[in-house]
Amino acid sequence: MIKSGILLIDKPEGPSSAQIVHRVKKILQAKKVGHLGTLDPFASGLLLIGVNEGTKIADIFLGGAKSYRGVMVLGVETDSQDGTGKVVNERAVPSVSDKDLRSLEAKFTGEQQQVPPMFSALKKDGVRLYQLARQGKEIPREPRAIRIDALHIKKISGSELEFTVTCSRGTYVRTLAADMGQSLGCGAHLKSLRRTACDHLKIEQSVGIEELEQRCAKGAVPLISLGAALGHLRSMTLQSRLLSRLRLGQQEVLGQIGKAREGEKIVAIVDPRGQLAALAEWMNDTAEGRWRLSATSAQY
Repeated sequence: MIKSGILLIDKPEGPSSAQIVHRVKKILQAKKVGHLGTLDPFASGLLLIGVNEGTKIADIFLGGAKSYRGVMVLGVETDSQDGTGKVVNERAVPSVSDKDLRSLEAKFTGEQQQVPPMFSALKKDGVRLYQLARQGKEIPREPRAIRIDALHIKKISGSELEFTVTCSRGTYVRTLAADMGQSLGCGAHLKSLRRTACDHLKIEQSVGIEELEQRCAKGAVPLISLGAALGHLRSMTLQSRLLSRLRLGQQEVLGQIGKAREGEKIVAIVDPRGQLAALAEWMNDTAEGRWRLSATSAQY
């Protein structure tokens, strides 16, 4: 029987994240399989797949920082903001100096407001925006707060820029490329995109879908344990007697964790053997704040 954990898959360009999940489920013959953050079909790179109890920690990685490497084409704008869309505008490409690139990096690093693209899965009155976009409709969208933690850009040809970016949840990298093109005065679209990291998990740790199939045929499933997958979280060891009380619903034992550290939302609760037992989430529902078992936590 397949255990619980996380698979790191190197998704190729072409298939959707859902198609990769379906294939993984068929290979593993696992009861529950789901991705922990989708990738567009045209994008490649790191796709996190939860297996069995691993599906419960999706929100942690959905909310985490992600890193990408992309190539943008200057002077050509498309309706989807990437290479799969229809060209809607073409402009001359100005000469872009290193100084221009450093200014662009500075402008688009930090807290930002970004207008989501029409070609997205966001909904308006219950209808996906991309469905409206395919009908030729465009509706006003409110800008959303995002954060760009790191951005590095270099010129690779007269009309193409390569960039690496680490960004917050909710960031549309193709919109970032389009916005940077607008800032340069010529427009742009995203030619290619590859996800290289999700929090502390890196593309170098991943396997291709064919390699996964070969390994599984030999009984060597490359699962990462939930404890290792959540290794970027602070962990708190509770003795067996306290874990027993916690499993009975006596959540006051979580007070032993102490106050949440700056920016901290979740900690891992481990047993004396170092095995993940539960997740605790910091709640501000009282004047002092408190730790409560995460809604996705159950016992692992």
